[in-house]
Amino acid sequence: MKKSRIAIGLFLLVVSQLNAQMWSLSQNERDSINRLGQKNHEAMKGRLGITALRPGPSGDESAPNHANYDETMADPCPHLPEILITAGGKKVKDAETWWEKRRPEIVEDFEREVYGRLPGHIPEVSWTVAVTDHEFVRRTPVIAKQLVGHVDNGSYPEIDVDINALLVVPTNVKGPVPVLIMFGRPAFPAPAQPPQEDIEKLNASFKALMIEKDPSLKTIFDRYPAYHPIVRLPPPNFFAPLPEGDLPSTEQLLAAGWGYLTLDPSSIQADHSAGLGSGIIGLVNQGRAREPEDWGALRAWAWGAARALDYLETDPLVDAKKVGIEGVSRYGKAALVTLAFEDRFAIGLIGSSGKGGTTLHRRVFGEAVENLTGSGESHWMAGNYLKYGASEATFGSMDGCDLPVDSHQLIALCAPRPTFVSYGIPEQGDAKWLDQKGSYMATVAAGSAFKLLGAKDLGVSNDYLKETMPPYNTSLLDGQLAWRQHDGGHTDGPNMKHFILWANRMLGYDK
Repeated sequence: MKKSRIAIGLFLLVVSQLNAQMWSLSQNERDSINRLGQKNHEAMKGRLGITALRPGPSGDESAPNHANYDETMADPCPHLPEILITAGGKKVKDAETWWEKRRPEIVEDFEREVYGRLPGHIPEVSWTVAVTDHEFVRRTPVIAKQLVGHVDNGSYPEIDVDINALLVVPTNVKGPVPVLIMFGRPAFPAPAQPPQEDIEKLNASFKALMIEKDPSLKTIFDRYPAYHPIVRLPPPNFFAPLPEGDLPSTEQLLAAGWGYLTLDPSSIQADHSAGLGSGIIGLVNQGRAREPEDWGALRAWAWGAARALDYLETDPLVDAKKVGIEGVSRYGKAALVTLAFEDRFAIGLIGSSGKGGTTLHRRVFGEAVENLTGSGESHWMAGNYLKYGASEATFGSMDGCDLPVDSHQLIALCAPRPTFVSYGIPEQGDAKWLDQKGSYMATVAAGSAFKLLGAKDLGVSNDYLKETMPPYNTSLLDGQLAWRQHDGGHTDGPNMKHFILWANRMLGYDK
């Protein structure tokens, strides 16, 4: 029963959670956004000649339309598209053929049918450092910089796009340092505070302003003369013992001599279909609807990560040749798309990414292609991806088996750069819905591209139909392609310490 509740809870999170900003809106505003999202979805169906889509299965195993969890039914088309055979049927035997012929073919298929193309006229981004703060994160001194990347909207002033990011770099190691870009909500880790004498001045001024605004407050302050609205927090205790268990991932990075940059995806592109008329996609399209091959949110977030890397290349505190990308769940999908399409990224940690990430599209286990083609998640993908959920259309019906590419090829696009695929276990909340086995199969199959380019893969054969997923807490970290399923839930936190050691070895970094 407990496992079922965990699975249902994760399903509801994955399917229905919009970005945090949306949930700060009123119910009427959310309803309006949902209606607009549905309208955009219906419009794309019409452009593609789709009259009916198959509904996505439910993550509730007791529901009549529950997802399949029977392995005997999970692989209706088990033979995956070839990685090392060109569209013309020629075997890829050397790196030159991969880079000049086969890899561009795979990129073309993914851009056209799955994630969408970058437009040829994306405006420039200019970065400013809004705030610089010197802080202590536990025992580590850091510099924290609040960054704003303003996208030039001169061609369409009706839409503003300001990318929100926060860079935190340790100052107790010789720089420049490697940095991990992490999709999430930026926040200063430990804002520096004024000394006590400045706190007293602030309190005096604050009390005066409050009394000027509301004279009745004077009687309250007179009744409690020792009360101060602004209180200085106690300074950090550098001698306090560290807590038991793993530190937060960001603190592990800082302690290891890494920096991190938290990048807010919603400041690049909203996480709902109604937002396709705004954000960077709406700005480029000047508010007009997408074309079927236009980029979706995953590709837009990846573009935003590349723009953050543009800034890092200018910061002397950062080793821009050692910048990685990280994300979990939908942001795990975005991290994989970033690593695959943006070749300046040196390394990636792909956490619990599921369908649209490392899990095979054509696998029918847990989350399905039909969940991604529904109105709630289709904004992640190119419009053309809807075709693979169609039951009735001018072109007939199509499903995941009709896709010309699959996730093993997306992982292959990352080669030979170090790529760490991370999952948890269903018992702790990384639900079966994510199809960990389907991700392992894709990772195994992708190894052939790594080996072609002189890198090491998982150290097993590339026969994805015969290789067995290892028990959790088994580390396959000897090569540039890595796999580890930890014993935690829907997070990559328990794998962070393993990632850092592996990444240091892969990048040749020693603080």
